[in-house]
Amino acid sequence: MSSQKVAIVTGASQGIGEALVRAYRERDYNVVATSRSIGPSSDDRVHTVAGDIAQAETAERVVREALQHFGRIDTLVNNAGVFTAKPFIDFTQADYDLNFGVNVAGFFHITQRAARAMLKQGSGHIVSITTSLVDQPVASVPAALASLTKGGLNAVTKGLAIEFATSGVRVNAVSPGIIKTPMHPPETHEFLSALHPVGHMGDIRDIVDAVIYLEGATFVTGEILHVDGGQNAGRW
Repeated sequence: MSSQKVAIVTGASQGIGEALVRAYRERDYNVVATSRSIGPSSDDRVHTVAGDIAQAETAERVVREALQHFGRIDTLVNNAGVFTAKPFIDFTQADYDLNFGVNVAGFFHITQRAARAMLKQGSGHIVSITTSLVDQPVASVPAALASLTKGGLNAVTKGLAIEFATSGVRVNAVSPGIIKTPMHPPETHEFLSALHPVGHMGDIRDIVDAVIYLEGATFVTGEILHVDGGQNAGRW
């Protein structure tokens, strides 16, 4: 087995995922990057796999190719996710299927397969990106499907942390506030900034720094690390 560490990053073609790929490469990891739209990489230490993370066959291919190309899996970052905000009674079956497909099935299929490899080698780290709206709902952002799906990720993070506690595999999550990414057009920034006690949105770097902190925090497992400008601290 190669001694060079390997990270898998889902939702890796843009935004937080793209920045996570760069951050792990800066730390000399080999990286397997996956998303629906990702193209080939010019870096021979970044292997890309295009596919829908909600499908079991995509997860199977990502993990298989990680082991074929790099010989091991040390970290899985479950970054791929969708967020749909609307009144609860207005959610459609399509909304339900999309949110549960990406957020829940997407987590389950690849985490199960990556965990098998990590347990076999006796070490590893699983990190999921959730949302602070799970713990601190905001009246102006109704998001019941986020609570159902991302709340499940918070719960399973703690469950797997205990299940794997003596195996050498750690399981954590980062719970962001609203992050300034291309999905939020500039005209929404004033409104979105006001949803945080600190009065501004987060930057992509804030989430990357949190993931990298957890990567090196070998005594931390089962942690839901809130990076949310104070949202989780209480009402304001």
